[in-house]
Amino acid sequence: MTIDKKLTKKGLVTRMQEWGRKYPHPMGAYGDMFSRWLRSNYPKPYNSWGNGAAMRVAAVGFAFSTLEETLEIAKKSAEVTHNHPEGIKGAQATAAAIFMARTGSTKEVIRQYISENFGYDLNRTCDDIRPAYNFDGSYQGTVPESIIAFLDSKDYEDALRLCISLGGDADTMGAITGAIAGAYYHHLPASLYEFGINKLPEDIKDIINKFDQEHGHMVSYKWYNPEFPKEEFVRKVRSVEIFI
Repeated sequence: MTIDKKLTKKGLVTRMQEWGRKYPHPMGAYGDMFSRWLRSNYPKPYNSWGNGAAMRVAAVGFAFSTLEETLEIAKKSAEVTHNHPEGIKGAQATAAAIFMARTGSTKEVIRQYISENFGYDLNRTCDDIRPAYNFDGSYQGTVPESIIAFLDSKDYEDALRLCISLGGDADTMGAITGAIAGAYYHHLPASLYEFGINKLPEDIKDIINKFDQEHGHMVSYKWYNPEFPKEEFVRKVRSVEIFI
């Protein structure tokens, strides 16, 4: 598969339909409007303010070298389906949080930037949210809560547990929280990684490996996983037994 360096909307649509049609029945299923979009010969954006574009935007947060470019490409990636202003905003906020987390911003800087630029109330905790929270498929009801789960956490696993404990749209929220936490903590427990990666088909593992080679972090002391001796960790990363 060639990489569309200009990231045109046509290129995004082509690749999204290619992969979505190849795997039309994922666990949990696609939303009805997105399923129809995948099957369409003339796909058009459908003005959705659902949370799907935020769920799929993580790669954008890892792939670009400036916040401005990250926001621009997040907007493009959302607009092919979720072209409602709230849909675009949710994707941009998620990508921005990932970019800032991986480039060294503190949690408070991330909180302030997202609050001021996207209007989300992040001055809450998971304990504040949990008692009255229900399933919500909108951006407004999932993206802020997902970011808060990261902000409240002490490590990667804790972020996911907090996110899931809220009881909302857990797969979408887990994707958002997990991406930000991974970018920030630089450490994914090997057992958790292996549990997930072993569920994927080989062609998707191959895409992950190619993305990591182009955009991933180099193996360094900062990324050292203490579950393995350092030499064994480096060997596992290079052989794609572990993805960082």
